[in-house]
Amino acid sequence: MPPLPADGPSDAETHERMRLFSVSGARSPEETRALHEAGAARVAATMGYCPASDGLASLIDHTMLKPDATREEIEQLCREALQFCFASVCVNPNWVPLCASVLSGSGVKVCTVIGFPFGAHLPDVKAYEARRAVEQGADEVDMVINIGALRSKDYALVEQDIRGVVKAVGKDTIVKVILETSLLSRDEKIMGSSLAKAAGADFVKTSTGFAGGGATVDDIRLMRETVGPEIGVKASGGIRTSEDVQKMVAAGATRIGASASVKIVRGEAGAAKGY
Repeated sequence: MPPLPADGPSDAETHERMRLFSVSGARSPEETRALHEAGAARVAATMGYCPASDGLASLIDHTMLKPDATREEIEQLCREALQFCFASVCVNPNWVPLCASVLSGSGVKVCTVIGFPFGAHLPDVKAYEARRAVEQGADEVDMVINIGALRSKDYALVEQDIRGVVKAVGKDTIVKVILETSLLSRDEKIMGSSLAKAAGADFVKTSTGFAGGGATVDDIRLMRETVGPEIGVKASGGIRTSEDVQKMVAAGATRIGASASVKIVRGEAGAAKGY
């Protein structure tokens, strides 16, 4: 791409750069940053499928957590996040530096996962993983609760586990605590949500997408009733349509995790499988 004029691109130049980016299938972080500098964020709402009337995209963490994801797929995830103005991209920790570079200055956050997907890491390992992720550019971390400890009623360990991550990342980083609701009883969901709030987390979250179950309206409603209005509730796992999103939001969700994000904001039928 040619260098930008000193006073910034015109609307016509910005639209042309967006068109060339789309047609060429640009892949490198440098090309993606050049696109953003050309004003991609300024025109994304008019060129994409994120209508201001419903604001669905601004609620969604655009997610790719499959273990075999390639660099090309992660860069595509970032391009889609820029185009549709998603809240964040949610990726495995090894992709954080790449996403932070591509999305720098865009307003799209970089979210990563900690202790994923089983939550069985030692507390100090989770804290270290979270701190390193932030050092490499993560704005938000989604940590998996120690599920076995919760089910064993070792509540002190569960709270220590969460609090360690909260302390490690500092007050400027959002911490979401994944309960893995499909593995828990109603009482365990209540206790897990309560412990997350007590430990200073910013959100409670339903699922990893790797345990055979996802978000349900009943679970979102229960989690919202438990934590009250003070912290967020993230619905993730099995959310594939705009109708799914609207149901979760009506039940109390304030963030959505989805891999079918583009189809959701376009109002298309979701894929049969995925996060």
